[in-house]
Amino acid sequence: MAQTSSMAQPAGAAPSLSIALAGSGGSGVMTAGTLLLEGAARAGLQGLMVRTSGPQIRGGEAAALLRLSAAPVESLDDAFDLLLAIDWSNVHRFADEIPLRPTSLVIGDSEGDPVPEVFATSGARVLTLPLKKMSKAVPGSWINMIALGLAGALAGVPAAALEAALAASWKRSAEALAANVQALQSGASQALGLDSPLTPLAPVAALGAGAARPARWLLSGNEAAGLGALRGGIRFVAAYPITPATEMLEWMAPALSRVGGSLLQAEDELASINMIIGASFGGVPSLTATAGPGLSLMTEGIGLAVAAEVPIVVVDVMRGGPSTGIPAKSEQSDLSYAVHGLHGDAPRLVLAPSSIADCAATTQWAVELAETLQAPALVLSDQSMGQSRCIVDPPAAAASPPLRLLAVPDGQAYRRYLDTPSGVSPMAVPGVPGLTYTADGLEHNEAAVPSSQARDHRVQLAKRQRKLLGHDYGARWADVEGEGALAVITFGSASGPVREAVTRLRRAGLELRLVVLRLLAPLQAPAMAGALAGVREVMVVEQNHGAQLLHYLRGAALLPGRPQGIHLPGPLPLRPAGLAEALAAWAQALHDAQERRAA
Repeated sequence: MAQTSSMAQPAGAAPSLSIALAGSGGSGVMTAGTLLLEGAARAGLQGLMVRTSGPQIRGGEAAALLRLSAAPVESLDDAFDLLLAIDWSNVHRFADEIPLRPTSLVIGDSEGDPVPEVFATSGARVLTLPLKKMSKAVPGSWINMIALGLAGALAGVPAAALEAALAASWKRSAEALAANVQALQSGASQALGLDSPLTPLAPVAALGAGAARPARWLLSGNEAAGLGALRGGIRFVAAYPITPATEMLEWMAPALSRVGGSLLQAEDELASINMIIGASFGGVPSLTATAGPGLSLMTEGIGLAVAAEVPIVVVDVMRGGPSTGIPAKSEQSDLSYAVHGLHGDAPRLVLAPSSIADCAATTQWAVELAETLQAPALVLSDQSMGQSRCIVDPPAAAASPPLRLLAVPDGQAYRRYLDTPSGVSPMAVPGVPGLTYTADGLEHNEAAVPSSQARDHRVQLAKRQRKLLGHDYGARWADVEGEGALAVITFGSASGPVREAVTRLRRAGLELRLVVLRLLAPLQAPAMAGALAGVREVMVVEQNHGAQLLHYLRGAALLPGRPQGIHLPGPLPLRPAGLAEALAAWAQALHDAQERRAA
């Protein structure tokens, strides 16, 4: 499937503008991109910013990839309208990630390195401007502020909105702020004289003196997941830093202290998983965040949480694998490990947010489910959602976190693992007289006494499975949209581009049903049957090489017809046009086959 397809958005779609700000590490492109997104929000626009960088720990090439629109944005577009390079140091390495259109504009510094051939020969219009000279003409200014003003003006974001965004984030002297505001204005003025092929967006918010900023948030997936964890009641976090999950931990450290919780940086992932099990055993809802390599190290600990029925939450911000893989790029390739990767029969909860905003709601739900069902919950985010930043409406206020089913002394012998109808047994808080019990990884009887008896093993296996399978998860297990005899199933960060591709095809007259899975384990077979009622064929779309979701659903016999898959690994993002073309070709092939059978 060609990812740089020329299939354009059909009539009726809200106009959008895609901008790539690129340069060497330290050139400030991420700061400029963040301020451009903030300025767009102040102008009433919607937007998304995706970060991309080279493999270096520090330095190297970097790019901020933005898409701005008057309508909500959940995916990058098919190509970029503007590529503005502060310098060309290794930016050619992003050529596959920054596809251009014949109507695109490429801007680089007139005194720096020449425009790389891959961009110069793309068919886009190429302009060179004295960016460094413009910055030097304003003592104390930074070149990225020239780029910010230039990109903002070309995109239709008013300079006043950009200046307000800059002032709100400024932490240096007033003199330095004034210099950089002047540089921003210089860049915006330079844009006015350009013969630009771009059509600027129209601001949708008043920007006069004293105008209020629209009540929207700029939020990354990692920050949203941290917010959801706090709203769910998490008060202890132990974790070891790892790309791309570290920002979640950095955000949570001060946020936890404000609500009476704490974060501890463990010496490694083995320690962190066991620390949160211990804290949760002690009565404090607990969480860790990691990426694929860390999740591998946590496997034995997660199994202990299953056996001891201790609620914990593990957020896995997936990245390219296997092994060290591609730490700074996204891939949905930990799915099989998350749903199958524990030894023994070890049922666990696995959830996946469908967007940056949904990271908050789904992580909160994961905490609630873990606490209610006394089981480990794994949340599958990824680098694309975790490190990208989006303009979103403030997530809805949280309800009060659920309370665990706690044991109370009743004069009877306490049975921690009592085989209840729901499978959930009262959990004691350590230190309460009469409620002492042992929680370890050995199989046990109802009184928590280690046992190798066949009956005890069967009872506890069935109990642990029953409490997950018998729980009523309601309608949150998936988003089901549309009708039709053909269905598309996806999950996680693939949901944005898939949803846009499906929307484009619907506008073109092809009716498709869309199922975006949020609860991946346990699979909801009756609910899935209802969602797919009347569906003849299914296409499963995911970002990994091995079609992991397709095989998982097919193995559970939940899919009608002859299910097929679109499965592309990272690091390139899924793009709406390429997906739309592949889905249209699939639908046409099914139609042709039906015609041949009818003939």
